[in-house]
Amino acid sequence: MTTLNEQAQFLKDNLDLVLEIQAVKFIEDESQIPENAVRAKDELGHLALCQAMALTKRQGKTVYTCKEAEWCWAPVISLGYVECAPGTPGFEEVSMFIGIPDPDRAKAFLDHFPKLPYGKYKGLLIGPARTADFEPDVLLINCDNNFQLRTLIGAIKSQTGKMLDVSLEMIDSCVYTLVKSMITREYTMAVPDPGDQERALAQSNEMILGVPVEKMGELIEGCKFNMSHHIGYHDMQPMMEYEFERPSFYNRLFELWGLGQSKVWERELKNK
Repeated sequence: MTTLNEQAQFLKDNLDLVLEIQAVKFIEDESQIPENAVRAKDELGHLALCQAMALTKRQGKTVYTCKEAEWCWAPVISLGYVECAPGTPGFEEVSMFIGIPDPDRAKAFLDHFPKLPYGKYKGLLIGPARTADFEPDVLLINCDNNFQLRTLIGAIKSQTGKMLDVSLEMIDSCVYTLVKSMITREYTMAVPDPGDQERALAQSNEMILGVPVEKMGELIEGCKFNMSHHIGYHDMQPMMEYEFERPSFYNRLFELWGLGQSKVWERELKNK
C-alpha cells in the first residue's frame, strides 16, 4: 500500500467512516486514465458530478467523468469546461437561478464562483483513496456523523493553531469542496446540496470535508495527537453524571481559581 492508501485506511478505521474517502485527480490528458476506471460517457451516459462521487463513496468504483458526461450546470462552469464570465449568456441565465432575487447581488455572487481556468482540464478521475493507484489532487471525506467531523476539525486545529475557516452555502457542494480546495489548497467544508440529496442519495447526517492531498499528512498527525490526549473519536464515553472525573489540568486550574477538586480522569491514570 502507498502512504495515501494507508492514510485513508487509518481514517476509516479510527473514525468508523462508512463512506469511502474519494481521491480526485484533475485530468489534463486522458492517457492518465487507468484501465479499471468506469468511463461515465461511454458506460453510464449523462450523470451529475455528485453521482460520480457517489459511485466511489458508496460502491468503491473508480470513475472518469468529463465535460460530455456532465449533466449539472455547476461543475460545467467551475471545472472550466465552458466560459461563464459576466456578460456572457450563460452567466446571465445562471444568475437568475442561484437563489438571490436581487439581480445585482446575484451577479456579484456568481462572479466570485470558484472556477478553474477555461479549457485546462478534460475531466475528473475519482476513486476510493484506500485503493487508489493514482496521485490525487484533492480528497473528499464524507462524514456520516458530526462527531467524525468534529474529530477532523480538532485534528486540523492541533496542527495549524487555527480554527477552520469555512463559508457555507446551500447549493453547489461539489464546487465549494472539490474545486475550492483545488484552487486555494486549503481545507473546505460543505453540506451536501439538494442535487446530492435527490440524485446521489446523500443522507441528512452527511457533511463533506475537502482536503488538498498535501495536507493529508498534517490531518493524520492531528488525529494521532488528539488520540494520544484521549480526545479521539473512539475516546468519548457518553454519560450523564454529576461530580464527574476530569483531567488533572482541570484540577490544577480550578485550584488556582479557588474552586472544587475532582477525581482524576480514569483514562489519564491508565495511561501513566
